[in-house]
Amino acid sequence: MIPLSLAQIAAVTGGAVCGDPTLVVTGPAYLDSRSPHSEGLFVAIAGERVDGHSFAGHAHAVLGSRPTCRPTVVVPDPVVALGRLARHVVAAVAPTVLAVTGSHGKTTTKDYLAALLPGAVATKGNQNNELGVPLTALQLKAENDFLVLEMGARGVGHLSYLCDIARPRVGAVLGVGSAHVGEFGSLELTAAAKGELPAALPGDGVAVLNADDPRVAAMPTPARVLTFGERGDVTWRDVCLDRLARPSFSLGYAGRWETVRLRQSGAHQVINACAAAAVALAVGEQLPAIAQRLSTVESPSSMRMAVSQRDDGLIVIDDTYNANPESMHAALKALVSIGSGRAGRTVAVLGEMRELGTASAPAHAEVGTFARVLGVDIVLAVGAAAHPAGGVGVSDIHSALTWLADHLRPHDTVLVKASRAAGLDVVARALNRSGAWAH
Repeated sequence: MIPLSLAQIAAVTGGAVCGDPTLVVTGPAYLDSRSPHSEGLFVAIAGERVDGHSFAGHAHAVLGSRPTCRPTVVVPDPVVALGRLARHVVAAVAPTVLAVTGSHGKTTTKDYLAALLPGAVATKGNQNNELGVPLTALQLKAENDFLVLEMGARGVGHLSYLCDIARPRVGAVLGVGSAHVGEFGSLELTAAAKGELPAALPGDGVAVLNADDPRVAAMPTPARVLTFGERGDVTWRDVCLDRLARPSFSLGYAGRWETVRLRQSGAHQVINACAAAAVALAVGEQLPAIAQRLSTVESPSSMRMAVSQRDDGLIVIDDTYNANPESMHAALKALVSIGSGRAGRTVAVLGEMRELGTASAPAHAEVGTFARVLGVDIVLAVGAAAHPAGGVGVSDIHSALTWLADHLRPHDTVLVKASRAAGLDVVARALNRSGAWAH
């Protein structure tokens, strides 16, 4: 973070200093007291089960709602104050802010975009909410030219709030899908929420919109529009998948084509890379450099189509970071593509897709049907909510591990996928321990 004294932080956030007002914060803001940052600012939040104020003992300085044992800026609401502080820092550094939103593909696209802009401050993982966005912005230093933000929304108004903290000059909307439809209530409300990003752009900004999604393509914006997709200004052709379903393709813009060879598995990565390329083009990057950098990206976000092979030949696809019907389809296609050239069977270990509301049961059933149409050999549905997917149903993770130990064979290809809260990353890690299973 740029250097700020507690007195300055209090002035920006409307707080009062309890302690030395001249104490200067130069490190990042953070929430986890177990990993304090030297010279940083611990943001103490009183949650339902844990009160951060009780864990401030190792902090250099604190932003909280009451005094602590360390120098503290006391504010009525630390979350609101965090946003105000981030807005101040963004205004002071004045980077070009680039934002990515959509129902799926946000994190991978953000990772690609960060790789296309060396030196950019970017969201880590999917820290894309009212805490993650300001925490990312507060990592800015005076020398940073770009701030790359993944922005998520759980309802109408959320993206407007995030855009007020860090006003984007370029904003990309990847798609409107069924992820979180249980929270939004309908696809129409989802589209309205995602549309807050292009609506917030300045007239001299650029809205990067998915030409293949009618709801996205129709989003109003005062900014110039640059589209991506099969029918977009930035597009692709000649997609070819290798034995691990990693795509090679030609990336095209304004009549020029450049070859890209991605290191991530799944044909769906092509549109994510294309979206990132469009944002980079919008800020003046050149197509040859974009293609070259995309071909070198190793995604830093774990549990996203992470493919590994055990000593016995079994391949594990760990995609347990998150799940919705659209990403399930993409992952299942990658499973079949990888498994098609191998001697073993394709096995889909599928857990619950969260936040689908009343659409949950039919959505899981449809995913199961899609798996069978693709020719997936075995579907293992973990947890009652996932059982409508059909196949073999087990009650919990322990039962899934037992079933897999009894039934997996060398050279099988296994996809493990669910929403993060389902905890199937435990299954993926167990599978990746070579020799862990009897065959």
